[in-house]
Amino acid sequence: MVDEKIPSSPPSFIDQTVVPGDVVLDLSRMVNQTIKLGDGLRQYVPCVGDTVLGIVVDSKMDNFLVDIKGPTLALLPVLAFEGGTRRNIPKFEAGTLLYARVVKTNVGMNTELSCTDERGKAAEFGRLKDGYMFESSTGLARMLLGSPTCPVLEALGKKLSFEIAVGLNGRVWVNADAPSTIVLVSNAIKASESLSPTQQRIMVEKLIQRTE
Repeated sequence: MVDEKIPSSPPSFIDQTVVPGDVVLDLSRMVNQTIKLGDGLRQYVPCVGDTVLGIVVDSKMDNFLVDIKGPTLALLPVLAFEGGTRRNIPKFEAGTLLYARVVKTNVGMNTELSCTDERGKAAEFGRLKDGYMFESSTGLARMLLGSPTCPVLEALGKKLSFEIAVGLNGRVWVNADAPSTIVLVSNAIKASESLSPTQQRIMVEKLIQRTE
């Protein structure tokens, strides 16, 4: 009888053909290892109603082409703004950061955005000026937008004055009067993803104490 040797590490299937029935990852042989799935990834699949942070890539006669980290560039119609008409079409240069809402998705077609709410009002949507934008996982973005207010934002809001816009596509924008506040808030948010609610509050307190 020949003993079956268990490999110490999973085989690599890079550049190899995989057919139904092949085991590409045997979880029963993995001990004390963490696998990041789903919301922990930085991939984004647009859904109607999502709020997103988009970066203008180009402008056409009828649409702005916007990068929302999706499978394709999104389309933002030039009239998709409060009171939008052909006479007052906004002018956005490439690189302009926008806070928008997903209004239409179809397989194989570009996602459509709008800079108005369901009532056609601008609300908080539109161009985001100044501040600092950073990338995050979609899981962190959902945590920041959760209800009740997530601990890290609650703790920061009690001590500091700042603006924040969170896109479900894994982008966060922060602005404040003082650059030091922008840095502190951004660092706190980035560090919060793997922390418990209590740890988030303690982390914020320590960061603020260092600046006093």
